[in-house]
Amino acid sequence: MGAQGFFLAVEGIDGSGKSGIVRSLAAHLGAEGRDVLVTREPGGTPEGEAIRGLVLAGADEAWDPMAELLLMTAARVQHVRRVIAPALAQGRVVISDRYAGSTLAYQGTGRGLSEDFIRTLHAEATGDLWPDLTLVLDLEAGVGLARSRRRLTGETLDEGRFESLDLAFHERIRAAFLAQAARDPGRHAVIDASGTPEEVQARACAALAPFLAQAPV
Repeated sequence: MGAQGFFLAVEGIDGSGKSGIVRSLAAHLGAEGRDVLVTREPGGTPEGEAIRGLVLAGADEAWDPMAELLLMTAARVQHVRRVIAPALAQGRVVISDRYAGSTLAYQGTGRGLSEDFIRTLHAEATGDLWPDLTLVLDLEAGVGLARSRRRLTGETLDEGRFESLDLAFHERIRAAFLAQAARDPGRHAVIDASGTPEEVQARACAALAPFLAQAPV
């Protein structure tokens, strides 16, 4: 367990509906009387949001993969030490829209950096803090990519650096998330992200319930 609270990460390919599910889960748990903190990566702190602007915008070749990894890790150090760890110590439920699973998927499988190196760096940088549960929203890569590109256009967001990459890249990312879940099934649940938002929320709540039943929050 993450200290006294419960740490939940929501992962998945771009366009899988993570942000909507995070909001839905927070509302659901809040209605149950739980003290919930919603956050995101990269981001979560002013420094992390500044790094988000650097790594999600512009041309893909703007950052070397190793530099990209180190920027993501720097944002996570601030996030863990200033937001996540203090909230867990207060007994809160922390829901993060992305966490280290995305680093393993994007900078590891996607960019070709060593998973062992990423895990070692994460351990040193964060005190080896991992979620109590990671919900992986699974969706066909082509469907998710099309959704994400429409959202970026509709909301005029300059965060499309990864969406500019080809379908094969996003298919590798999907496979990476599924491999993480298969490797550690006790701390992962794969959620079918197709269907209506209400259907996906119901699946996510059902997967989360048994884990929260054991949590001291």
